[in-house]
Amino acid sequence: MPRIPDETVEQVLAATDIVDLIASYGFDLKRQGAIFKTHCPFHNEKTPSFVVNPSHQHYHCFGCSESGSAVGFVMAHENLPFQDALRKLAAKANITIEEGEYDPEEDRRRRKITRLKELHNKAARFMHERLLKDPNAKHARAYLKSRGYGSEMAARWTVGWMPEHPDAFLDWAREAGFTGKELIQAGLAGMRDQGNASAGLWVRFRDRLMFPIHNDTTEDVIAFSGRQLREDPKSGKYINSPETPIFKKSKVFFGLQKARKKLKGFVLLCEGQIDVIACHEAGVECSVASLGTAFTSDHARLLKRYISKVVICYDSDAAGHKAALRAFPELAGAGIDVRVATMPKGEDPDSLIKSAGPEAFHKLIEHAAEFFDYLLRFTAENENLEDPGTKARVVRELAPLLQALTDKNAQEASINFVATRLGLGAEGIRGAIIQESKRRNVRRNRSVNEEADILVPTPVEREIGVLAALALQSHEVLDFLCDQTEQLLIGTEGREGEVLLRRILTIRPEVPEPAAVNIFLDAQSKGDRATLMSLLEDPTPEDPTAAATETLGKLAEQGIVRQIEGLGSRLKAADLSDGEAAEIMREIADLQRIRAESKKT
Repeated sequence: MPRIPDETVEQVLAATDIVDLIASYGFDLKRQGAIFKTHCPFHNEKTPSFVVNPSHQHYHCFGCSESGSAVGFVMAHENLPFQDALRKLAAKANITIEEGEYDPEEDRRRRKITRLKELHNKAARFMHERLLKDPNAKHARAYLKSRGYGSEMAARWTVGWMPEHPDAFLDWAREAGFTGKELIQAGLAGMRDQGNASAGLWVRFRDRLMFPIHNDTTEDVIAFSGRQLREDPKSGKYINSPETPIFKKSKVFFGLQKARKKLKGFVLLCEGQIDVIACHEAGVECSVASLGTAFTSDHARLLKRYISKVVICYDSDAAGHKAALRAFPELAGAGIDVRVATMPKGEDPDSLIKSAGPEAFHKLIEHAAEFFDYLLRFTAENENLEDPGTKARVVRELAPLLQALTDKNAQEASINFVATRLGLGAEGIRGAIIQESKRRNVRRNRSVNEEADILVPTPVEREIGVLAALALQSHEVLDFLCDQTEQLLIGTEGREGEVLLRRILTIRPEVPEPAAVNIFLDAQSKGDRATLMSLLEDPTPEDPTAAATETLGKLAEQGIVRQIEGLGSRLKAADLSDGEAAEIMREIADLQRIRAESKKT
């Protein structure tokens, strides 16, 4: 596939303000001097460590070391490949993308993504036709009918049926031109014997009602959720596709591709696919469900793109209550107002709509309670909230949930509500929140691995790091260092960061233009980029060339000392001849002379 020229990338980056971009995703950026800070979008944290630098037009997190340009942010936040992220920014800036030279690696990657989407889209149509027409799918159609649905609903949602016998699907895939490798990459099949390809494939979903899962923006089918039709204790009631290059469970909702077009102020968060479909069919078309995984901060951020209010509508049982408790901190942490629609006991959205009718369900949603109101009502059904000991325990349990509220006005209102409901002073509730914060900090300090997937920056020795930063901040320094090859060879050879510095001098980006520098940074490994981003946070010296000259002198002297030490070690060799020893002594003398002369200058 043609490569987008660097000139076009520079143009897009130059036309995009990274502060405005990140703020447009709903992040509350607070100015602190010349930078902006907020909570990191890429890992959970209580103290903001995510820095956006408008002068450099890049972001860097000092907690997890994620960093990048405007394009890098869109790639990471929306899970998009480089070219798609760039095109998205280009469209906002009204810049036309002109393709450049052919990039075979990018072409292979895009072809793979395209084939996976094509396979999923066509497989959805295949399974949908099987549901409607295959005589062996009679029990699947009967199940849908028992739930009050017919072919019209199945057509609107492309509901399908995966045949029980795997050959039916494998034969179709072969005839459609898809390879076994592609079926495996899509998570639709696997090898029977990893060490023996001739053993054939097994099919992941068999005799299941199939619900396609769509990308929320392109609406491509990217995965499936299959519901069991015949009870099998060895398999789950629902199973979902495994994660693939086009499907990340923590960043996808069932039904969002439909719901995002019908939003009227809130999203209704349900537990399962049938519930979502039932809500949409009953006119509540803002309904979505997560996919068999814990509700995550990624889920919350995805919803925050579209709305600022969520109504949780989980089952009325204990499991539904616990799921709501788990979802709340993530939603509140994203600045989302959370309400809860309390279902009658023994009911879920689908059953309630069937038994009481759509109007009753609409009324229940309209009267959804504020989260802490719901929580205290639920607690009061099983606890004596007049008992002092129970009150104290409930306050301790509520403290982390109250702390999760990032909106300080909402937090203060909730503190006062809880205090009034429990007959306690608001100061006592605030004290519990402070204690919870301290406990969290202690736990965090005990385990550096609490924050998952912390990126390890590339180690760089101090002087080399200073030169690398100066070279990316000043064109004069970059030219100066490129002319100092001999001194660099003496000072940096074999030292941590040498390769990184030499890469800057070899590529010679058009510094200090932020767009050009960010193109260079985005092309580096995550570890290298994190290191450089951290170095660039230091302000540029008033005289960068003088600072580079001084640092280069230190490096050269350190290099000479290392050479002298190395030659001294060689002198101790037992098998050294007199001539070899004399030559080494001359080399040491020359180096000592060079060192003395450099000190004079």
